[in-house]
Amino acid sequence: MINRRIFSLGLGSALLSACSTGTSTSTPASRMRPVPNAGWDAWVAGFKGRAASQGISQTTLNLAFQGAGYLPDVIERDRNQVEFKRSLEDYLAIAASDERIATGKQMLVRHAGTLSQIEAKYGVDKEVIVAVWGLESRYGARRGDVPVVSAVSTLAYDGRRGAFFEKQLIAALRIIQEGDTSPANMTGSWAGAMGHTQFIPTSYLAYAVDFTGDGRRDIWSEDPTDSLASTAAYLARAGWVRGQPWGGEAGTVSGTPVTVLQPQTPGPRIAVFRNFQVIKRYNNSDSYAIGVGHLSDRIAGGAPFQASFGPDATGLTLEDRKELQRRLTSAGYDTQGADGVIGNNTKSAISAYQRASGMPVTGEPSVALLRSLGG
Repeated sequence: MINRRIFSLGLGSALLSACSTGTSTSTPASRMRPVPNAGWDAWVAGFKGRAASQGISQTTLNLAFQGAGYLPDVIERDRNQVEFKRSLEDYLAIAASDERIATGKQMLVRHAGTLSQIEAKYGVDKEVIVAVWGLESRYGARRGDVPVVSAVSTLAYDGRRGAFFEKQLIAALRIIQEGDTSPANMTGSWAGAMGHTQFIPTSYLAYAVDFTGDGRRDIWSEDPTDSLASTAAYLARAGWVRGQPWGGEAGTVSGTPVTVLQPQTPGPRIAVFRNFQVIKRYNNSDSYAIGVGHLSDRIAGGAPFQASFGPDATGLTLEDRKELQRRLTSAGYDTQGADGVIGNNTKSAISAYQRASGMPVTGEPSVALLRSLGG
């Protein structure tokens, strides 16, 4: 089975860009404009012959590359990927935030009929499907608006992962040729992940389904039905065991788990079943799979993990860090949210406060800093 993701950054680009205190990984489409590039033009001319030999028609090639071009911002993003190494506590603070849980519950109700039909057909819990949706695109709010043909052709021409992205480009052209969408409508992330649940083109061809019955596997529309069903189909094909939990905090789930994980000490011990490994086929990260599983449990009305993570290396608990963010914002140093995750926005706010207060400028949180901000 093809792993759906091009790369794993722990949370995935959509979730990271949604984190108010993290480093933004989104680039507005207004910046993603093609620029003249003779090298890309020559590469495309050669590629068209290779594409034709694989069954891509001249009509499709002309249609797909009309208006397409080289996107330098895609190369910049590819060159400057940051490997986010977050603790499980920080990860869950984002992945299973109060806002993401509340919105997930709303989506579970709003799409109840569709989700029940999908669950009945594929055997994948509807809460898990909604949780994947929440992590991948904030329930459709962050699907990506970069033209896929331009993005993947730019990456294929660049050559760092040329063979992989040429394969994605061929798959994207095949999607267009089969009539599922148009080049103008085929948008996604800077690296070609598309739709509500972020399928790359090859995975789309292998696993996407037309659940609405309109003749198209439409993962790009506002209606998330085909995307949600495609995610369920993917997980089912990956070996999802109907009726079995993904896992949960050790001592709170029935049955014999495959193993028990201790991702962070102190912190909860996580008992996992086979379905945990199935979620990892979607994104090969323990944190991602725990995030999806725990978010699905919370959407279903389950409780937070009971074991405490304890204070971090600075002596601050998650609630302390949230309070620090709230106090900084109240003092005029906006952290862009109070999720307890110390990212670039929070560090910039700390630095500004320290500078204005005559303190050594470190940009780092501390117990003393929290106290200095008062109550």
